[in-house]
Amino acid sequence: MMDRHVTTAREVLLVANPDREATAEAVREVGTRFVAAGLRLRVIDAEVGAVLDGGSGDAEQPLPYTLLDRNADPAAGAELVFVFGGDGTLLGATELARPARVPVLGVNLGRMGFLAEADSHALAETVQRIVDRQYSIEERMTVDVAVSHAGEPVARMWALNEASVEKSSRELILDALISVDGRPVSSFGCDGVLCATPTGSTAYAFSAGGPIIWPDVEALVVVPSNAHAMFSRPMVVSRDSVITVDTDPDGAPGVLTCDGSRHVDLPRGARVEVAAGRIPVLLVRLWDGPFTDRLVYKFDLPVKSWRERYPRA
Repeated sequence: MMDRHVTTAREVLLVANPDREATAEAVREVGTRFVAAGLRLRVIDAEVGAVLDGGSGDAEQPLPYTLLDRNADPAAGAELVFVFGGDGTLLGATELARPARVPVLGVNLGRMGFLAEADSHALAETVQRIVDRQYSIEERMTVDVAVSHAGEPVARMWALNEASVEKSSRELILDALISVDGRPVSSFGCDGVLCATPTGSTAYAFSAGGPIIWPDVEALVVVPSNAHAMFSRPMVVSRDSVITVDTDPDGAPGVLTCDGSRHVDLPRGARVEVAAGRIPVLLVRLWDGPFTDRLVYKFDLPVKSWRERYPRA
């Protein structure tokens, strides 16, 4: 099932925020099972290392691991990055995994964890499938984002879910002009404009009223947020298109946020260009099945008609 070459020495990078007892227990269990199967462990946080050490003075035997600097490409050469937590933790882990072209596996310890592949109650089975190399790897489209002002470059960023251009203060209105492939489409005052990938269509863009896009549909979605305009509908454009958001030189400043965690302040008159990313994110898939089933499961969608749910006596 696995379709990726790996080296003989198998190593897994563990990423977690072990601030909850359940998370620490999951890290300890997974680490113990990997070590027993002959896989080596890497960590980037001393707190995770402390969990593998056995905690504070308890009877658990310490587990061997290597503590690496997060700024020194810690995922390079690893088989995968194993993430404990919700989507926020997983998105943070992609910053480590993406440049090294290493896949990410998420175990949901949060509320929904749409990007997570496994649940906390299936840790033993999840680890065993990794040990047995019974998994596949799926590419997910990203976006590259370029910020400029007065023709001069300001910043370059990327995102797996979305790039969001928003007003910098709650009481302000962001005046934005949206263009696609260099042609203006609409301008309006708004709270912000989201440019999302298919992966991000079920995240912030979904909450803002955007459509759900299946992951194998290579497209970009543009979702205005609380726009003051007659035409402010979400738009789905080609993967090959370039989306431009220009802010009013005489209007309010803004802020660009990628995946909810990386921020750049936007001066008045800034231009943000969003295009399909050059480097995808790789996600581990343990189970075969259509995206439709994942959607229904994660959102707990009602798939029975009202007649089936409320049969007549």
